[in-house]
Amino acid sequence: MSLLKINNLSFEAADKKILENIQFTLEEGDFLSITGPSGSGKSTLLKIIATILSKTSGEVLYKGKSVESYEPTEYRKEVSYCFQSPVLFGDTVKDNLAFPYNIRQMAFDEGKAVEYLKTVGLSEDYLNKSITSLSGGEKQRIALIRNILFQPKILLLDEVTSALDEENRQIIWKWLHEMRQKTEMTILMISHNEEEAALASKHIRIVAGKMANKGGVVNESAN
Repeated sequence: MSLLKINNLSFEAADKKILENIQFTLEEGDFLSITGPSGSGKSTLLKIIATILSKTSGEVLYKGKSVESYEPTEYRKEVSYCFQSPVLFGDTVKDNLAFPYNIRQMAFDEGKAVEYLKTVGLSEDYLNKSITSLSGGEKQRIALIRNILFQPKILLLDEVTSALDEENRQIIWKWLHEMRQKTEMTILMISHNEEEAALASKHIRIVAGKMANKGGVVNESAN
């Protein structure tokens, strides 16, 4: 059974077709890059998979079942969406990194949080920093850590390195590579960066809401 299957997915808003007949299948451990021009529907696709938006027609199957059949909170623990514009809450970085533990009624593992902070180039003292004092790139890294402190089955990344400089972008790429070496986490990543997209093992391109790959097939890279 495939981990994620998209069948003839379409989405309309204000009588405009945003996505049309999108279809692909992913197995556990796949790393898929989604590329295409701005406004082509890439973020909409991830939001539908994340159940933030509802499709107009077609199917989104997770572990062989429609995503609508899952309890939303439980589904989002396994299929985690990381926004292009990071959304932080509370007052401090710690408030955000403790959140995944709070919703599971578990004690906050501060040591693990500090380890992850250091992995993305942030020091231990960031835990107590006010979220209002953070740069866009720092917020993006905090949001990414929050999404993977408990490893999801599927990680949806919506241009999460767009606010980072080249040095910190490389840190995130290295981290993603190491994580994939150690886990079976499946990643769907939107990127306009060719070097970043090349990290993936599978690729699709969406143009004007439609799959532009020949025959609509997800192509394997040489990686």
